[in-house]
Amino acid sequence: MIDARIQSMFPPASDDASRVDSHWQLMLIAGSAVWVVVVTVAFIAVLRRRRGAERAGDVPEATQGNEHLVVGVLGAVVPALVIIGVMADSVLVLRDTGSTGSGADATTVVEVDGKQYWWEVRYPEHQVETANEIHIPTGQDVRVELTSPDVIHSFWVPQLSGKVDLVPGETNVLTLSADEPGTYWGQCAEYCGLQHAWMRFVVVAHDEPEYAGWLEAQARPAEQADPAQGDGDDVESGPGPAAGPASDEIAGREIFMSSSCVYCHTVAGTEAQGTLGPDLTHLASRQMIGAGVLPNDRESLARWIEHPQDVKPGNAMPGTELEDDELDDLIAYLESLE
Repeated sequence: MIDARIQSMFPPASDDASRVDSHWQLMLIAGSAVWVVVVTVAFIAVLRRRRGAERAGDVPEATQGNEHLVVGVLGAVVPALVIIGVMADSVLVLRDTGSTGSGADATTVVEVDGKQYWWEVRYPEHQVETANEIHIPTGQDVRVELTSPDVIHSFWVPQLSGKVDLVPGETNVLTLSADEPGTYWGQCAEYCGLQHAWMRFVVVAHDEPEYAGWLEAQARPAEQADPAQGDGDDVESGPGPAAGPASDEIAGREIFMSSSCVYCHTVAGTEAQGTLGPDLTHLASRQMIGAGVLPNDRESLARWIEHPQDVKPGNAMPGTELEDDELDDLIAYLESLE
């Protein structure tokens, strides 16, 4: 695998991506060959021009005309053959990759809404919702249904597939597959506003048992930091089912539920049922926050909660003013949402 966070088409990790890669290599080789020929011919022409006056008196005009004719024919025929060859391979690539475009035979269906500037991800058959991460089983076709509630976006995972647009009011379909487990970075590939460049996501491919475990964990509601369980000081590190939430998690839950967070975010199993922002039920299990702009760690959460417009200007999240101890408690609660 390539290094995390680096978005690249190399190495291709699916049949479709491999087919696109082979076409790209063909264009690279053909284009390079044409460039070498053109530069060589131009270099020869420059050298011959320097001797043109002397040679003009020695070579019959008919011979010079024949040379010009040959060069002209080659200059027309060779580029035409190259273009025809590349076009023919393009048609074959579209045929090969388009045959799986509908994902009609896929056993896994994922719904993806592109929003300014993040991705809402749903698994309708399992009642699972997450954000900016798409988890798939390896070795299987996954049908991804794409739409947008605001502007045109474009879904692109270079190592796995080609680009497909998300158009408001329409549902386009893409088939994703991965040959081996790993994390593959994706990107919005259609300019959609100020934070287009930071509208990123990851596709995480799992072995089948691991994928089933992930789905099962994501389908559970959030762990309840319930004040009725006590202050948590005596059970924070206790083993097994007896362990309960720590006092800072309980305090953080109260801060979250009494703030404006609940109007934008959902935490399954609680009264927080907002739909404007990402579902936070299992926030702590995600690799990144802000659609790829920050790693999901304590320092980044603090920056994002207090000054989201400094981190990602133009996003829809307002800043939150909290005392230091309140912020620490809130982050403790968010980190408990695994």
